[in-house]
Amino acid sequence: MSPAIFLMGPTASGKTGLAVELLQRLPIELISVDSALVYKGMDIGTAKPDAATLAVAPHHLIDVIEPTHVYSAAHFRNDALRLMADITARGKIPLLVGGTMLYFKALQGGLSQLPEADAEVRAKLDAQALELGWPAMHARLAGIDPVTAARLEPGDSQRIQRALEVYELSGQTMTALHQQSVGDALPYKLLKIALVPSDRSVLHQRIAARFDTMLEQGFLDEVRRLRADYPELGPETPAMRCVGYRQALQHLDGEYDLAELREKGVAATRQLAKRQLTWLRGMDDIVEVDCLNPAIDEIVFSEINQFIRKQ
Repeated sequence: MSPAIFLMGPTASGKTGLAVELLQRLPIELISVDSALVYKGMDIGTAKPDAATLAVAPHHLIDVIEPTHVYSAAHFRNDALRLMADITARGKIPLLVGGTMLYFKALQGGLSQLPEADAEVRAKLDAQALELGWPAMHARLAGIDPVTAARLEPGDSQRIQRALEVYELSGQTMTALHQQSVGDALPYKLLKIALVPSDRSVLHQRIAARFDTMLEQGFLDEVRRLRADYPELGPETPAMRCVGYRQALQHLDGEYDLAELREKGVAATRQLAKRQLTWLRGMDDIVEVDCLNPAIDEIVFSEINQFIRKQ
């Protein structure tokens, strides 16, 4: 089988910078594995590589759809398989880099047969949550599907609702359905590298610093432009559920001040990183590398180089 590389890690672990460095030294092409970077016009809040970076290190699957459109794991799998075949035909190795763990899982193991969303069931769950609160709904989920509940925060209403909805519609837990994946196995020999921090508090500092930088670079202006260009965007639109964007919309609507926006944005990003690390702990055959190690570039280069030589 042809070789392929996964470069995974939580937000702010340095994946993009490392991938750009590796591209200068190895026969690879980069495919973005990020559910936020697919959207056009969402640049600052997603920490999208800038134009200068993309000029020297092109990434496939960045800026592919409008923010009003929907991009699913199934879309990603189809696009990624096509791109990987093209890259391999050019004599290069696909390196897939990003933090959307569901996309990595779907690509490697196929897609699970989850039921479609049901408006009636969602309305019922919303009514129950309004009465009981989402932490109580999270506790209910823990009694039904402890594996899924363990990787969700008690206030993560969107994902708690979806997990409960899946159970109500199918009679099976999301964990069980994910284990019944369908689709051909990925026809590549994989090297899976995970960037994991040895000190999570340092990652949290990076997250806070990056959010501050986004605000300084004009993140709120970006959200204002998006709202002006796409009036139909709202807090529940899939694109606006990307971390930071929903909080920015709520701030612009006067729900809280700038200081609280920063607090909520940083907290949401930290929760995202926690979920990403939980996904990584559940994956097998991973080469873990400390993303805080100053020699990370050389360590990862050496791992990939050895992998390529064995092919």
